[in-house]
Amino acid sequence: MICETTEEFLAALPPQGALMGLDLGDKTIGLAVSDSFRSAASPLQTIRRKKFTPDATEMLALATERGIQGLVLGLPRNMDGSEGARCQSTRAFARALTRMTELPITYWDERLSTVAAEKALLEADTSRKRRAEVIDHVAASYILQGLLDRLAHMKVTRDD
Repeated sequence: MICETTEEFLAALPPQGALMGLDLGDKTIGLAVSDSFRSAASPLQTIRRKKFTPDATEMLALATERGIQGLVLGLPRNMDGSEGARCQSTRAFARALTRMTELPITYWDERLSTVAAEKALLEADTSRKRRAEVIDHVAASYILQGLLDRLAHMKVTRDD
C-alpha cells in the first residue's frame, strides 16, 4: 500500500516498530533503519543496483530480518517543488514494490539530504573514499529522520 501523506502512513502503521528509509540512486540504494520507538534513524548499508527484483529481494530480506513495519522512500523533487523524471522513477519503484510486500510505503521529500549527509561526513573528517562508500545510506538516514521527526510532532499534537 502506498500512502501519499504522512497521516495515511501513520494510520497504516502499528503503534511501534522500526521503519526503513531508502535513498534510491541510479547505481545504489542507501538503506537506513529506525529503532522500534521511531525516535532515531541509523545508516544501515548500501545496495549496489543490479535489477529491480534482486535489489528489492535483498532490501526486503533485510526488512524482514529487522522487523521493519514500513518503508520511506526519498522523493527527489526539484528545488522548486516540482516532480521530474527521478520522482517518476521513485514512484514506479514503489508501485513495483507493492507487488512484493504488504508493508506500507510512503515518500519523504529528500531535497538536500545528500548535501546534508556530505556536510556531516566532511565535518567528521571522513576520507573521500569512505564518504563515497557511505554517502547513500547516510543520506537515507537523513530522509528517514525527517519522517520520524514529523511523526513525533504528529503524535505530540495528537496527545494534546
